[in-house]
Amino acid sequence: MAQRDRSRDDRDSHEPLYMISVAARLCEVHPQTLRLYERVGLVKPRRVGRKNRMYSDADIERLRQIQRLTQDLGVNLAGVEVIFSLLEQMESMRKQMEEEMSRMRMELENEIRNLRAARSRNR
Repeated sequence: MAQRDRSRDDRDSHEPLYMISVAARLCEVHPQTLRLYERVGLVKPRRVGRKNRMYSDADIERLRQIQRLTQDLGVNLAGVEVIFSLLEQMESMRKQMEEEMSRMRMELENEIRNLRAARSRNR
């Protein structure tokens, strides 16, 4: 069992693995619901050929998140779209902030090294 879980963790979470019927079962929804979510742009499964939709683990997690928002919190699909957009913006801003903090940290470390070097030369 642990070996199976480890292999699931090792693979790409965006790798398409599940046909629509399996994805629907995993999320406890009707396949038509998944087609609706795709039609309104909430999920974008990969296509194999022209007809077959394949869902990844990341898609399954997103579908479960949609279900939580709509069923548990009463959010409509337009609201889910807004929430996902805001979450994506927040993630983008978080990444930018981390990059900026890293850049500033490097600048400060370089400045500290330069100051220490200058102080040791003056002694």
